[in-house]
Amino acid sequence: MRITKLLASAALSLGLIACSGVDIEPSAVDTFASKNYRYYTWRTAPLPATARSTDLFYQIDPALRKTVNAVLADKGYVQDAERAEFSVDYIYAPGLVQGAKPEQASNISHIPSATANRMIDQASVDNAIALGGLKETNTIRLQINDIASQTAVWQATMTKIVENANRVDPDALQNDLRRYLERAMKPLPETGER
Repeated sequence: MRITKLLASAALSLGLIACSGVDIEPSAVDTFASKNYRYYTWRTAPLPATARSTDLFYQIDPALRKTVNAVLADKGYVQDAERAEFSVDYIYAPGLVQGAKPEQASNISHIPSATANRMIDQASVDNAIALGGLKETNTIRLQINDIASQTAVWQATMTKIVENANRVDPDALQNDLRRYLERAMKPLPETGER
């Protein structure tokens, strides 16, 4: 009985860690790792800092650059434009995706049928409505390019459904962005020189 509780607790913990609200798809690191890079630069200049802009892009840029620089520094990479072997860039793309079909979101079937003594609970109906239809998303693709060949050697795409587009909390945005970028960049190898 004690082992069962322990296993159930471990499975629940892993399940909660996996459910973070963001879809992260990193590419394979083989090409990046084979190059034995040490120095990098940003492909584009930072956006001008402005405290008055409500545009999400101007809030994301400094937080993203700060986190990427910190993660790369922790792995031993050095930001040096003169000796850079790879460049870092990103694309921010707000968009829309089709939500889950009602039959995927609950136990409500789109196929007409009769089930004796079966009532659909209101929570299942609410879930089907909430998960259906168009959903606003924010997508960031972080990309590392080999400077000599001008080709992408690694990238990670992070997509999150926007929960409240009209109320953006800058502190929460920075914390979430930091967590997501750290997870996305975790597969990148450390440099050989420290």
